[in-house]
Parts: sequence; C-alpha cells; structure tokens
Amino acid sequence: MDQKKVIDLLNRILEAELAGAVRYTHYSFMVFGYNRIPIVSWMRSQAAEGMAHANKAGELITHLGAHPSLGIGSLLETHQHDMRQILLEALEMEHKTLALYQDLLKEVQDHSVLLEEYAREAIVQESMHIGEVDKMLRKPGDITISPEAQDLQ
Repeated sequence: MDQKKVIDLLNRILEAELAGAVRYTHYSFMVFGYNRIPIVSWMRSQAAEGMAHANKAGELITHLGAHPSLGIGSLLETHQHDMRQILLEALEMEHKTLALYQDLLKEVQDHSVLLEEYAREAIVQESMHIGEVDKMLRKPGDITISPEAQDLQ
C-alpha cells in the first residue's frame, strides 16, 4: 500500500466532506416556499453527516501517523438558489466525493481491512445520498433516473 497516496486521498476526502458540510449549511439558508422545513432539516442533517465523515477521515489520517489538512474543498458560489439548481450542485458534489472514496478503496484493497471497510461504508452512504438527491430531482410519479443523474453516473 502506498501510504503517502492513501494519506493524500484521506486529506482530499477530509477537505471534500468539510466543503460539503459548508455547502449544505449554506443551501439550507436559501430554501424558501411551502416545503422549506423538511428540506432545511434534510440539508442540515447532510451537513452534520459531512462533519462526521470529515472527523472520521481526520482520525484515520492521524491513525496513520500523518497530519490532517486544514484546507477545505471547493466552495464556488454560483448564486443559483433555485431548488433544482441547488440539488444539481449537491448531486455533482456527491459524485465527486464518491469518486474519492472509490479511489481510496482501489488503493487500500487487500492491504488494510480497516481502510477497506471505511471506504466501502462511505461508498454505500454516498451512493445512497446520490439516490436521494436524484429522487428529489424527479417529477412526482416519475420512477426513472433523472437525466442529470444519468449524466453523472
């Protein structure tokens, strides 16, 4: 196992999860309309989960004897606060984070059960988030995957 590469991936995951927590928190401020309360609640739970994922990544970095990054992932402000646009941005962010966990799994597979299980669990969770966002992008009654989710698969 290339420990330097694993630590780099874990730091990138840490930064991505921190950015996700900030983004979901920001998005929660920008929700208006009849469905505000459940959507804000969902977004804030996503922010809290992002912080939990960041904590786990940081703990694994120090477990490996390295220094966690103090950086944060991309926080581009699009000023697009339409719910559909927010969800599309969230979907893109979730896909990028999923890719980091998939890269980590490839790097640690058959080398570290601890890191392998961590990556697998995170891949399941990120995949579930992608499914949730995709379902929110669909029109009521539409069972097929949204075109936006298909583009990002």
